[in-house]
Amino acid sequence: MLLRILFGASLLVISSVSMGSEDTREWVKLPEKMQEHMLASMRNHLETINKILMQLSAGEMDEAADTAEQNLGMSSLDDHGAEHLATFMPEAMRVTGTSMHRAASRFALRAQEGEVLPAYAAVQEITAACVACHAAYRIR
Repeated sequence: MLLRILFGASLLVISSVSMGSEDTREWVKLPEKMQEHMLASMRNHLETINKILMQLSAGEMDEAADTAEQNLGMSSLDDHGAEHLATFMPEAMRVTGTSMHRAASRFALRAQEGEVLPAYAAVQEITAACVACHAAYRIR
């Protein structure tokens, strides 16, 4: 339910930004090195989602589950160095980010069940959190 609300809100923000109006997203001020770290992490997340989609399309459900959990899921948080970034984030941004990581772990469980359509639906929960965060926040 939270993801649906966040997704709906993000669509409103995206549509206003894309129509040429002023960027109204909240600016999260980060030191330069942390900005670079966060941007690199988000690029890695996008690459991971792409790899998951490739694995799903090839019927590699277990591999997709492993990719998601190891790179995006709750198990991956220590590797991301997210803890030091979290202190600079507004609470709602932290909640949205955590919802993405939890969605990735739920996807991994769903993919392990071997049903393709529910697994694809679970990927959408991951991307909905990404869309919601990018619609609400900016770091530059």
